[in-house]
Order: sequence, then structure tokens, then C-alpha cells
Amino acid sequence: MNYTTDDILRALGTVNDPDLKQDLVSLNMVRDVTVKGNQVSFTVVLTTPACPLKEKIRQDCEDAVRKAVGQDVRIQITMSSAVTSVRENAPLLPQVKNIVAIASGKGGVGKSTVTSNLAVALAQAGAKVGLIDADIFGPSIPVMFNCEQEQPEVRQENGKNIIQPLEQYGVKLISIGFLTPPDSAVVWRGPMASSALRQFISDTAWGELDYLLIDLPPGTSDIHLTLVQTVPVTGAVIVTTPQKVALADAIKGVAMFRQAQINVPVLGVVENMAYFSPEELPDNKYYIFGKEGGQKLADKFGIPLLGQIPLVQSIRESGDSGLPAVLKGGPSAVAFQALAEALARQIAIRNASLTQTKRVEITTA
Repeated sequence: MNYTTDDILRALGTVNDPDLKQDLVSLNMVRDVTVKGNQVSFTVVLTTPACPLKEKIRQDCEDAVRKAVGQDVRIQITMSSAVTSVRENAPLLPQVKNIVAIASGKGGVGKSTVTSNLAVALAQAGAKVGLIDADIFGPSIPVMFNCEQEQPEVRQENGKNIIQPLEQYGVKLISIGFLTPPDSAVVWRGPMASSALRQFISDTAWGELDYLLIDLPPGTSDIHLTLVQTVPVTGAVIVTTPQKVALADAIKGVAMFRQAQINVPVLGVVENMAYFSPEELPDNKYYIFGKEGGQKLADKFGIPLLGQIPLVQSIRESGDSGLPAVLKGGPSAVAFQALAEALARQIAIRNASLTQTKRVEITTA
């Protein structure tokens, strides 16, 4: 049977991206179609390297081509990726495709642990990832990445000091913890902390990034407002634990991002410490802090529950040792990898369905 590249494109035009609900050809996700005899090759460009549906899309493409041109066709599919973005012509961080705020209503819910493992999981999947530790008064990223004794280089560029971020486990990092002695307290007023965050954004050589994660301090503060005033934020992730007091504060976090003058899309909720599994009984789940609190929060606001992270000793030990749990394998690593895939998926859906978030303009009378 003779067939052409047009026949192959017509066949692939029947395959939909499960998340974006459009066919791959219309989405320009099919590239480089070639036909030589009974051999067909093409590339499918996914919206993220952390795509959880990669194998389904590959199989759907193969099935569609065989159905259209015959079972004896030999098919070579290259699965590639190009992370989507709506940050076009951005004056600040023009090479950063997505800026994601990681927030929590209260402290102690493991927000920095989640952010660290999420960043490393995205990098493991093949994405270019940066992380700003915006918790100016309680920076923990240097410890969690085992680089608290290191300092970033500062170079002169056009008369301006530019910070070179550190890189660890494939993630570019900046934190106030790198710039102050480990034993000293940062005693600053709000405007000084806000100024530090602006400097981390505008005076750091981030280069090309698919995702820049911002680990925000707990609550709702000057830092949060500074972030949304400085750059358009792709979306926010809310980290909570299942118990009622944490959920009450997490609700305030969601409400802050959803205020009309801020209007940052909330990409989803992460329920940390969702259940306890003893190392010797890995299949047992004990709901120490309550059950399904994160799901209830997600349902209340109509947003996805991105993941449930178990309370296990190895995650705490990993944070203390500076080797994130996602690098160690086991159930914790699987949970964080699934979380990274879920977040990447929601960012792709957000970018396909919503326009760029506007930078917040605060005016005074």
C-alpha cells in the first residue's frame, strides 16, 4: 500500500492530547513526518518532559497510523518535549517559561521539603529548573540541598552585580542562606526582605528555565505581594497537612491568590504528611493528622489535589542530610515523582486555557 506524509498527518489528526482535548496535529505536537516505503517516522513534542501520559500518547499514535495505512507499517516515534509558556515578551526573566509560587497558610507543614523534592523530580524528568528560597527569615533550602557552606559567585555585568546561582542535583538555587553566616539571624524589616527577593529575581543569572519555583514563607505577607508585583506568576501551589488548623490557614492562602487584584491561578493542593507508614510495615497507613483534608480543600475551591505525600522517617532524614528523598527511591520518591508529573500537567493545561497572569499594579491614593 502506498501512503504519503499527508495520510500520516490525517491519521495523527485523530489522536487527542488527553489533557488539552485537541488533536496533536492542530496543537503542532507532530513534527518531522517522513515516509520511506513501508517505514514511517515522526516526532511527538510533548508539553513537558514530566508528562505522565507519554506512553499512552505514543500507543495512540501507533494505533492510529496502523488503522489508517495497514498493520505491516514499520513505525518509529521519537518522543520529545518543549515546555509551554505564556510569558511572552517578559521584561524580567525572559528566558524563564513558568514561575510557580509554592505557598502554605502556616509553618511546619513541610513546604520547603515538598518544594525541594518537586524541583529535583522535575529536573530528573529532564526539565530545566530553578528554585528561589524566598523564606528570607527562615531559609532551609541550603540545608536540604547540602550546600549551606557554599556561596554563589557575583560578577560585574554592565556596571551591575549579577549573582550566579549555585547548582545542586540539577537545580539552580539561590537563598539568603548562601549570603549570610549560618549562625546569624536575619533581622530585617519587611521592605528589606522584599528588596532581597527582587534582587534574587532580577539580579541573578537564571538563564533558560522551564520552571522557576519560588519557596514562599508561610502565611500571607509582604514577600507574597512583592512576588506578584515583580513578575507575572504562572500559578501557585498550596501545601497543607490534613488537620483542621492547617486547612483553615491554607484556605487563606488560596483566597489570597484568588483576590481580584492578584488573580494568580491556583494549580492545585499538595497534602503533605497525609498518612504515616512505618518502615517495617510499608503497606500500613495511619492517618495521624486526619484523613483527606487536602481533598476536601481541593473540592471546596474546585482545584486539583496534586498529590499526597506520606509521613515517613526517610523524608525527614533526607532533608537533614541534604539528599532529597526523591533521589533515594522507594515509596517517597514515587510520590514526589507523581507530584512533579501532576504539576507539570496542570501547568500545561493552564497555559493552553488561560492567558498570561498580569503583574499586580498597586496604586496609592
